[in-house]
Amino acid sequence: MSVPPTEERNPHTADIDRLPTLDMLRLINAEDRRVAPAVAAVLPRLAEAVELAVAALRAGHRMHYFGAGTSGRMAVLDAAELHPTFGVGHDRVVAHIAGGLPALHDAVEGAEDDVELGAAAARAMSAGDVAVGTTASGGTPYVGGALRAARAAGAATVLVSANPAAALAPLADVHIAVDTGPEAITGSTRMKAGTAQKLVLNALSTAVMVRLGRTYSNLMTDMVASNAKLRGRQVRMLTQATGLPAHACTTALAEAGGESKVALVALLAQTPAATARRALERTDGVVHAALSDLRNP
Repeated sequence: MSVPPTEERNPHTADIDRLPTLDMLRLINAEDRRVAPAVAAVLPRLAEAVELAVAALRAGHRMHYFGAGTSGRMAVLDAAELHPTFGVGHDRVVAHIAGGLPALHDAVEGAEDDVELGAAAARAMSAGDVAVGTTASGGTPYVGGALRAARAAGAATVLVSANPAAALAPLADVHIAVDTGPEAITGSTRMKAGTAQKLVLNALSTAVMVRLGRTYSNLMTDMVASNAKLRGRQVRMLTQATGLPAHACTTALAEAGGESKVALVALLAQTPAATARRALERTDGVVHAALSDLRNP
């Protein structure tokens, strides 16, 4: 069996243990700089994954992440941020990590090697859903079990790996293979491969949310304002989008029951909050479409 690129020895860092601290950090940073171009090379595949996820979520289905170790933790982190950032229900994008919650802070013995554990995690999936398997090596058995079960259920499948020759690639409708090469410390995939996974998942979920109308321009219209900082961000977003003073935006936000998107449409269309809310309901919550709907009744 071939060795994944992440397990090969990096010739550039062979002397890392004998370098002064600053030189060591420069060497690690030089390796890190290889990650973004490697992600750029797979953007067409990433775009395909975005389209799959948009179609699924728009149709009322779900997206599930599956991973182990660093890859699983990155998936859990990405999914956890979507509710507060974009107001997405916790059950719409779900992350599964081999070993469950304890694996977030400790290695769970044998969990990533358990094919049946992965299959069991995917049993909640149904036709129309999307499964995203994350594994640096591209061969983690837990992820393989999940992708096989997801495919059997009629779900679309995506594999995110750091191995262009990933063993699990045949199980994926889309394989996003970010070739980050050997790690600075051989096999330590929490480094470049982990960074690549974070960049890919952040880009995937953000692009999906934008396509679903969860932003207006580059502003978060659906964030959950659960504290004073975020309530202040709501008002700031409204002032940035409309050019109106903060006091006018605060009033509009109150009239909209604290819903940023309703307040935004009300301010831009100069219409009551109730009218703005109905327009958003007619247009699946997309601000530009709601504004067009109000201007062209």
